[in-house]
Amino acid sequence: MLPDRPAPRLLQRLLSFRVKPIEDAVLDGEAPEHRLKRVLGPVDLVMLGIGAIVGAGIFALVGTAAAGDHARPGAGPGLALSFALTGAACALTALCYAEFASLAPISGSAYTYAYTTLGEVVAWIIGWDLVLEYAVGNVAVAVSWSGYFCELLRGFGIEFPKYLATDLRSALADPDLLASAPRVFGLPLVFNLPAVSIVAALTLVLVVGIKESAWFNTVMVVVKLIVLGFFVLLGMFYVKPQNWRPFLPNGWAGVQAGAAVVFFAFIGFDAVSTTAEECRNPRRDLPIGILGSLAACTLIYVVVAVVLTGMVPWNELGVAEPLSVAMRVVHHDWAAGVVAFGSVVAHTAVLLVFQLGQPRILMAMSRDGLLPPGLARVHRRFKTPHVATILTGLFVAGAAALASLEEMADLCNIGTLMAFFLVCLGVLVLRHRDPHRPRPFRTPAVPLVPILGAAACFWLILGLPDIARVRFAVWLLVGISLYLAYGLRRSRLRQAR
Repeated sequence: MLPDRPAPRLLQRLLSFRVKPIEDAVLDGEAPEHRLKRVLGPVDLVMLGIGAIVGAGIFALVGTAAAGDHARPGAGPGLALSFALTGAACALTALCYAEFASLAPISGSAYTYAYTTLGEVVAWIIGWDLVLEYAVGNVAVAVSWSGYFCELLRGFGIEFPKYLATDLRSALADPDLLASAPRVFGLPLVFNLPAVSIVAALTLVLVVGIKESAWFNTVMVVVKLIVLGFFVLLGMFYVKPQNWRPFLPNGWAGVQAGAAVVFFAFIGFDAVSTTAEECRNPRRDLPIGILGSLAACTLIYVVVAVVLTGMVPWNELGVAEPLSVAMRVVHHDWAAGVVAFGSVVAHTAVLLVFQLGQPRILMAMSRDGLLPPGLARVHRRFKTPHVATILTGLFVAGAAALASLEEMADLCNIGTLMAFFLVCLGVLVLRHRDPHRPRPFRTPAVPLVPILGAAACFWLILGLPDIARVRFAVWLLVGISLYLAYGLRRSRLRQAR
């Protein structure tokens, strides 16, 4: 059993820094009332990783990263460098994740890793941060999915009503839209119906079963990889080398800002770790799924970025559907429709995997007493955490009905980066406190890799707008308040001692 670290007396009274033994975390997952189906192999995990990674980031936010906006400079043709640097930063974190995933194959992901190394209150903070990554991140993906879905319908000559496919902020800035919308009890009916509908449909799929969800994801991964390959092969014939000059129009500040934006395109490899209790051989297969999916996606992203910035001048890419727009610029409207279809499929896969990950983290926190016990319930027939899955679906659908993409993406990025930062520190702490514990996968070059991983996450946080950091601070204050009001008193670890 790992010893507890001393903390100042005042903090000890207010917060719990107790560490949960890894053995207890593993036993919780094996309890009959919480046990999930172990049906996933290494191919399933790599596909889940690619399904979670390739989505809104490459199909939508890549335009903002290249062209910039009012809050940050664009990376320009240096977008490929932004992808490479972000991929390297994520690789450092992924190596730390892989060690923890093989050491403690539990559904709680970074939350569980923190509980076994840094203590309960830090674990709660990470669990609260992961809500930003999965649930809030999925709000951004659902909003982006809606945009590409409407674009796809437009290709068939169908114009979806704008007042049923827009966010609240855009609606308030468009008096004509508000005037054209039907009214209910005197209020304009304006919300994002496609985003709500896709979240509801995928929530139903996830309640039915993990194997069915994994099969559905694999089909979508194959389709979106074919579409991205199609974009690259066709786009190569329309690359103009002069579009790559200057390569860094906004210097390294643009590259850093671009890297912070496209980080959203990489989050998802850690979602593989949330399926730990559904893997046939988690200690071997989880590292394969995490590292394999990240390596494949980094290569894909760099190639797409090179072709995209070669087809269209970088300062013209600040649009919601940059890959489709690039095809229209070279007068291939039919190809723009193909890309729009691929984007809808890609976004659907990301939504599926993130909606799969969030309930399993809530389930782990509930088993520890930090959240209400109902969230840990497993369906008798389907063996899925159905209560947490439905609750997550309701939250994401409700927020996606009104939210905008950029706001949700920035908030998701900073929450995920903080979780990654603490995972890197967790490897250092556990290597120091329990150096002799068997580790099926060992992070290489410790302490260098975890330190570089933590530093890279901090560097990316600095590249986000100030407003994102302010919103994150508010989010943390709300989370700590909930912990003090409920989790601290109900914690199973605290009650047992």
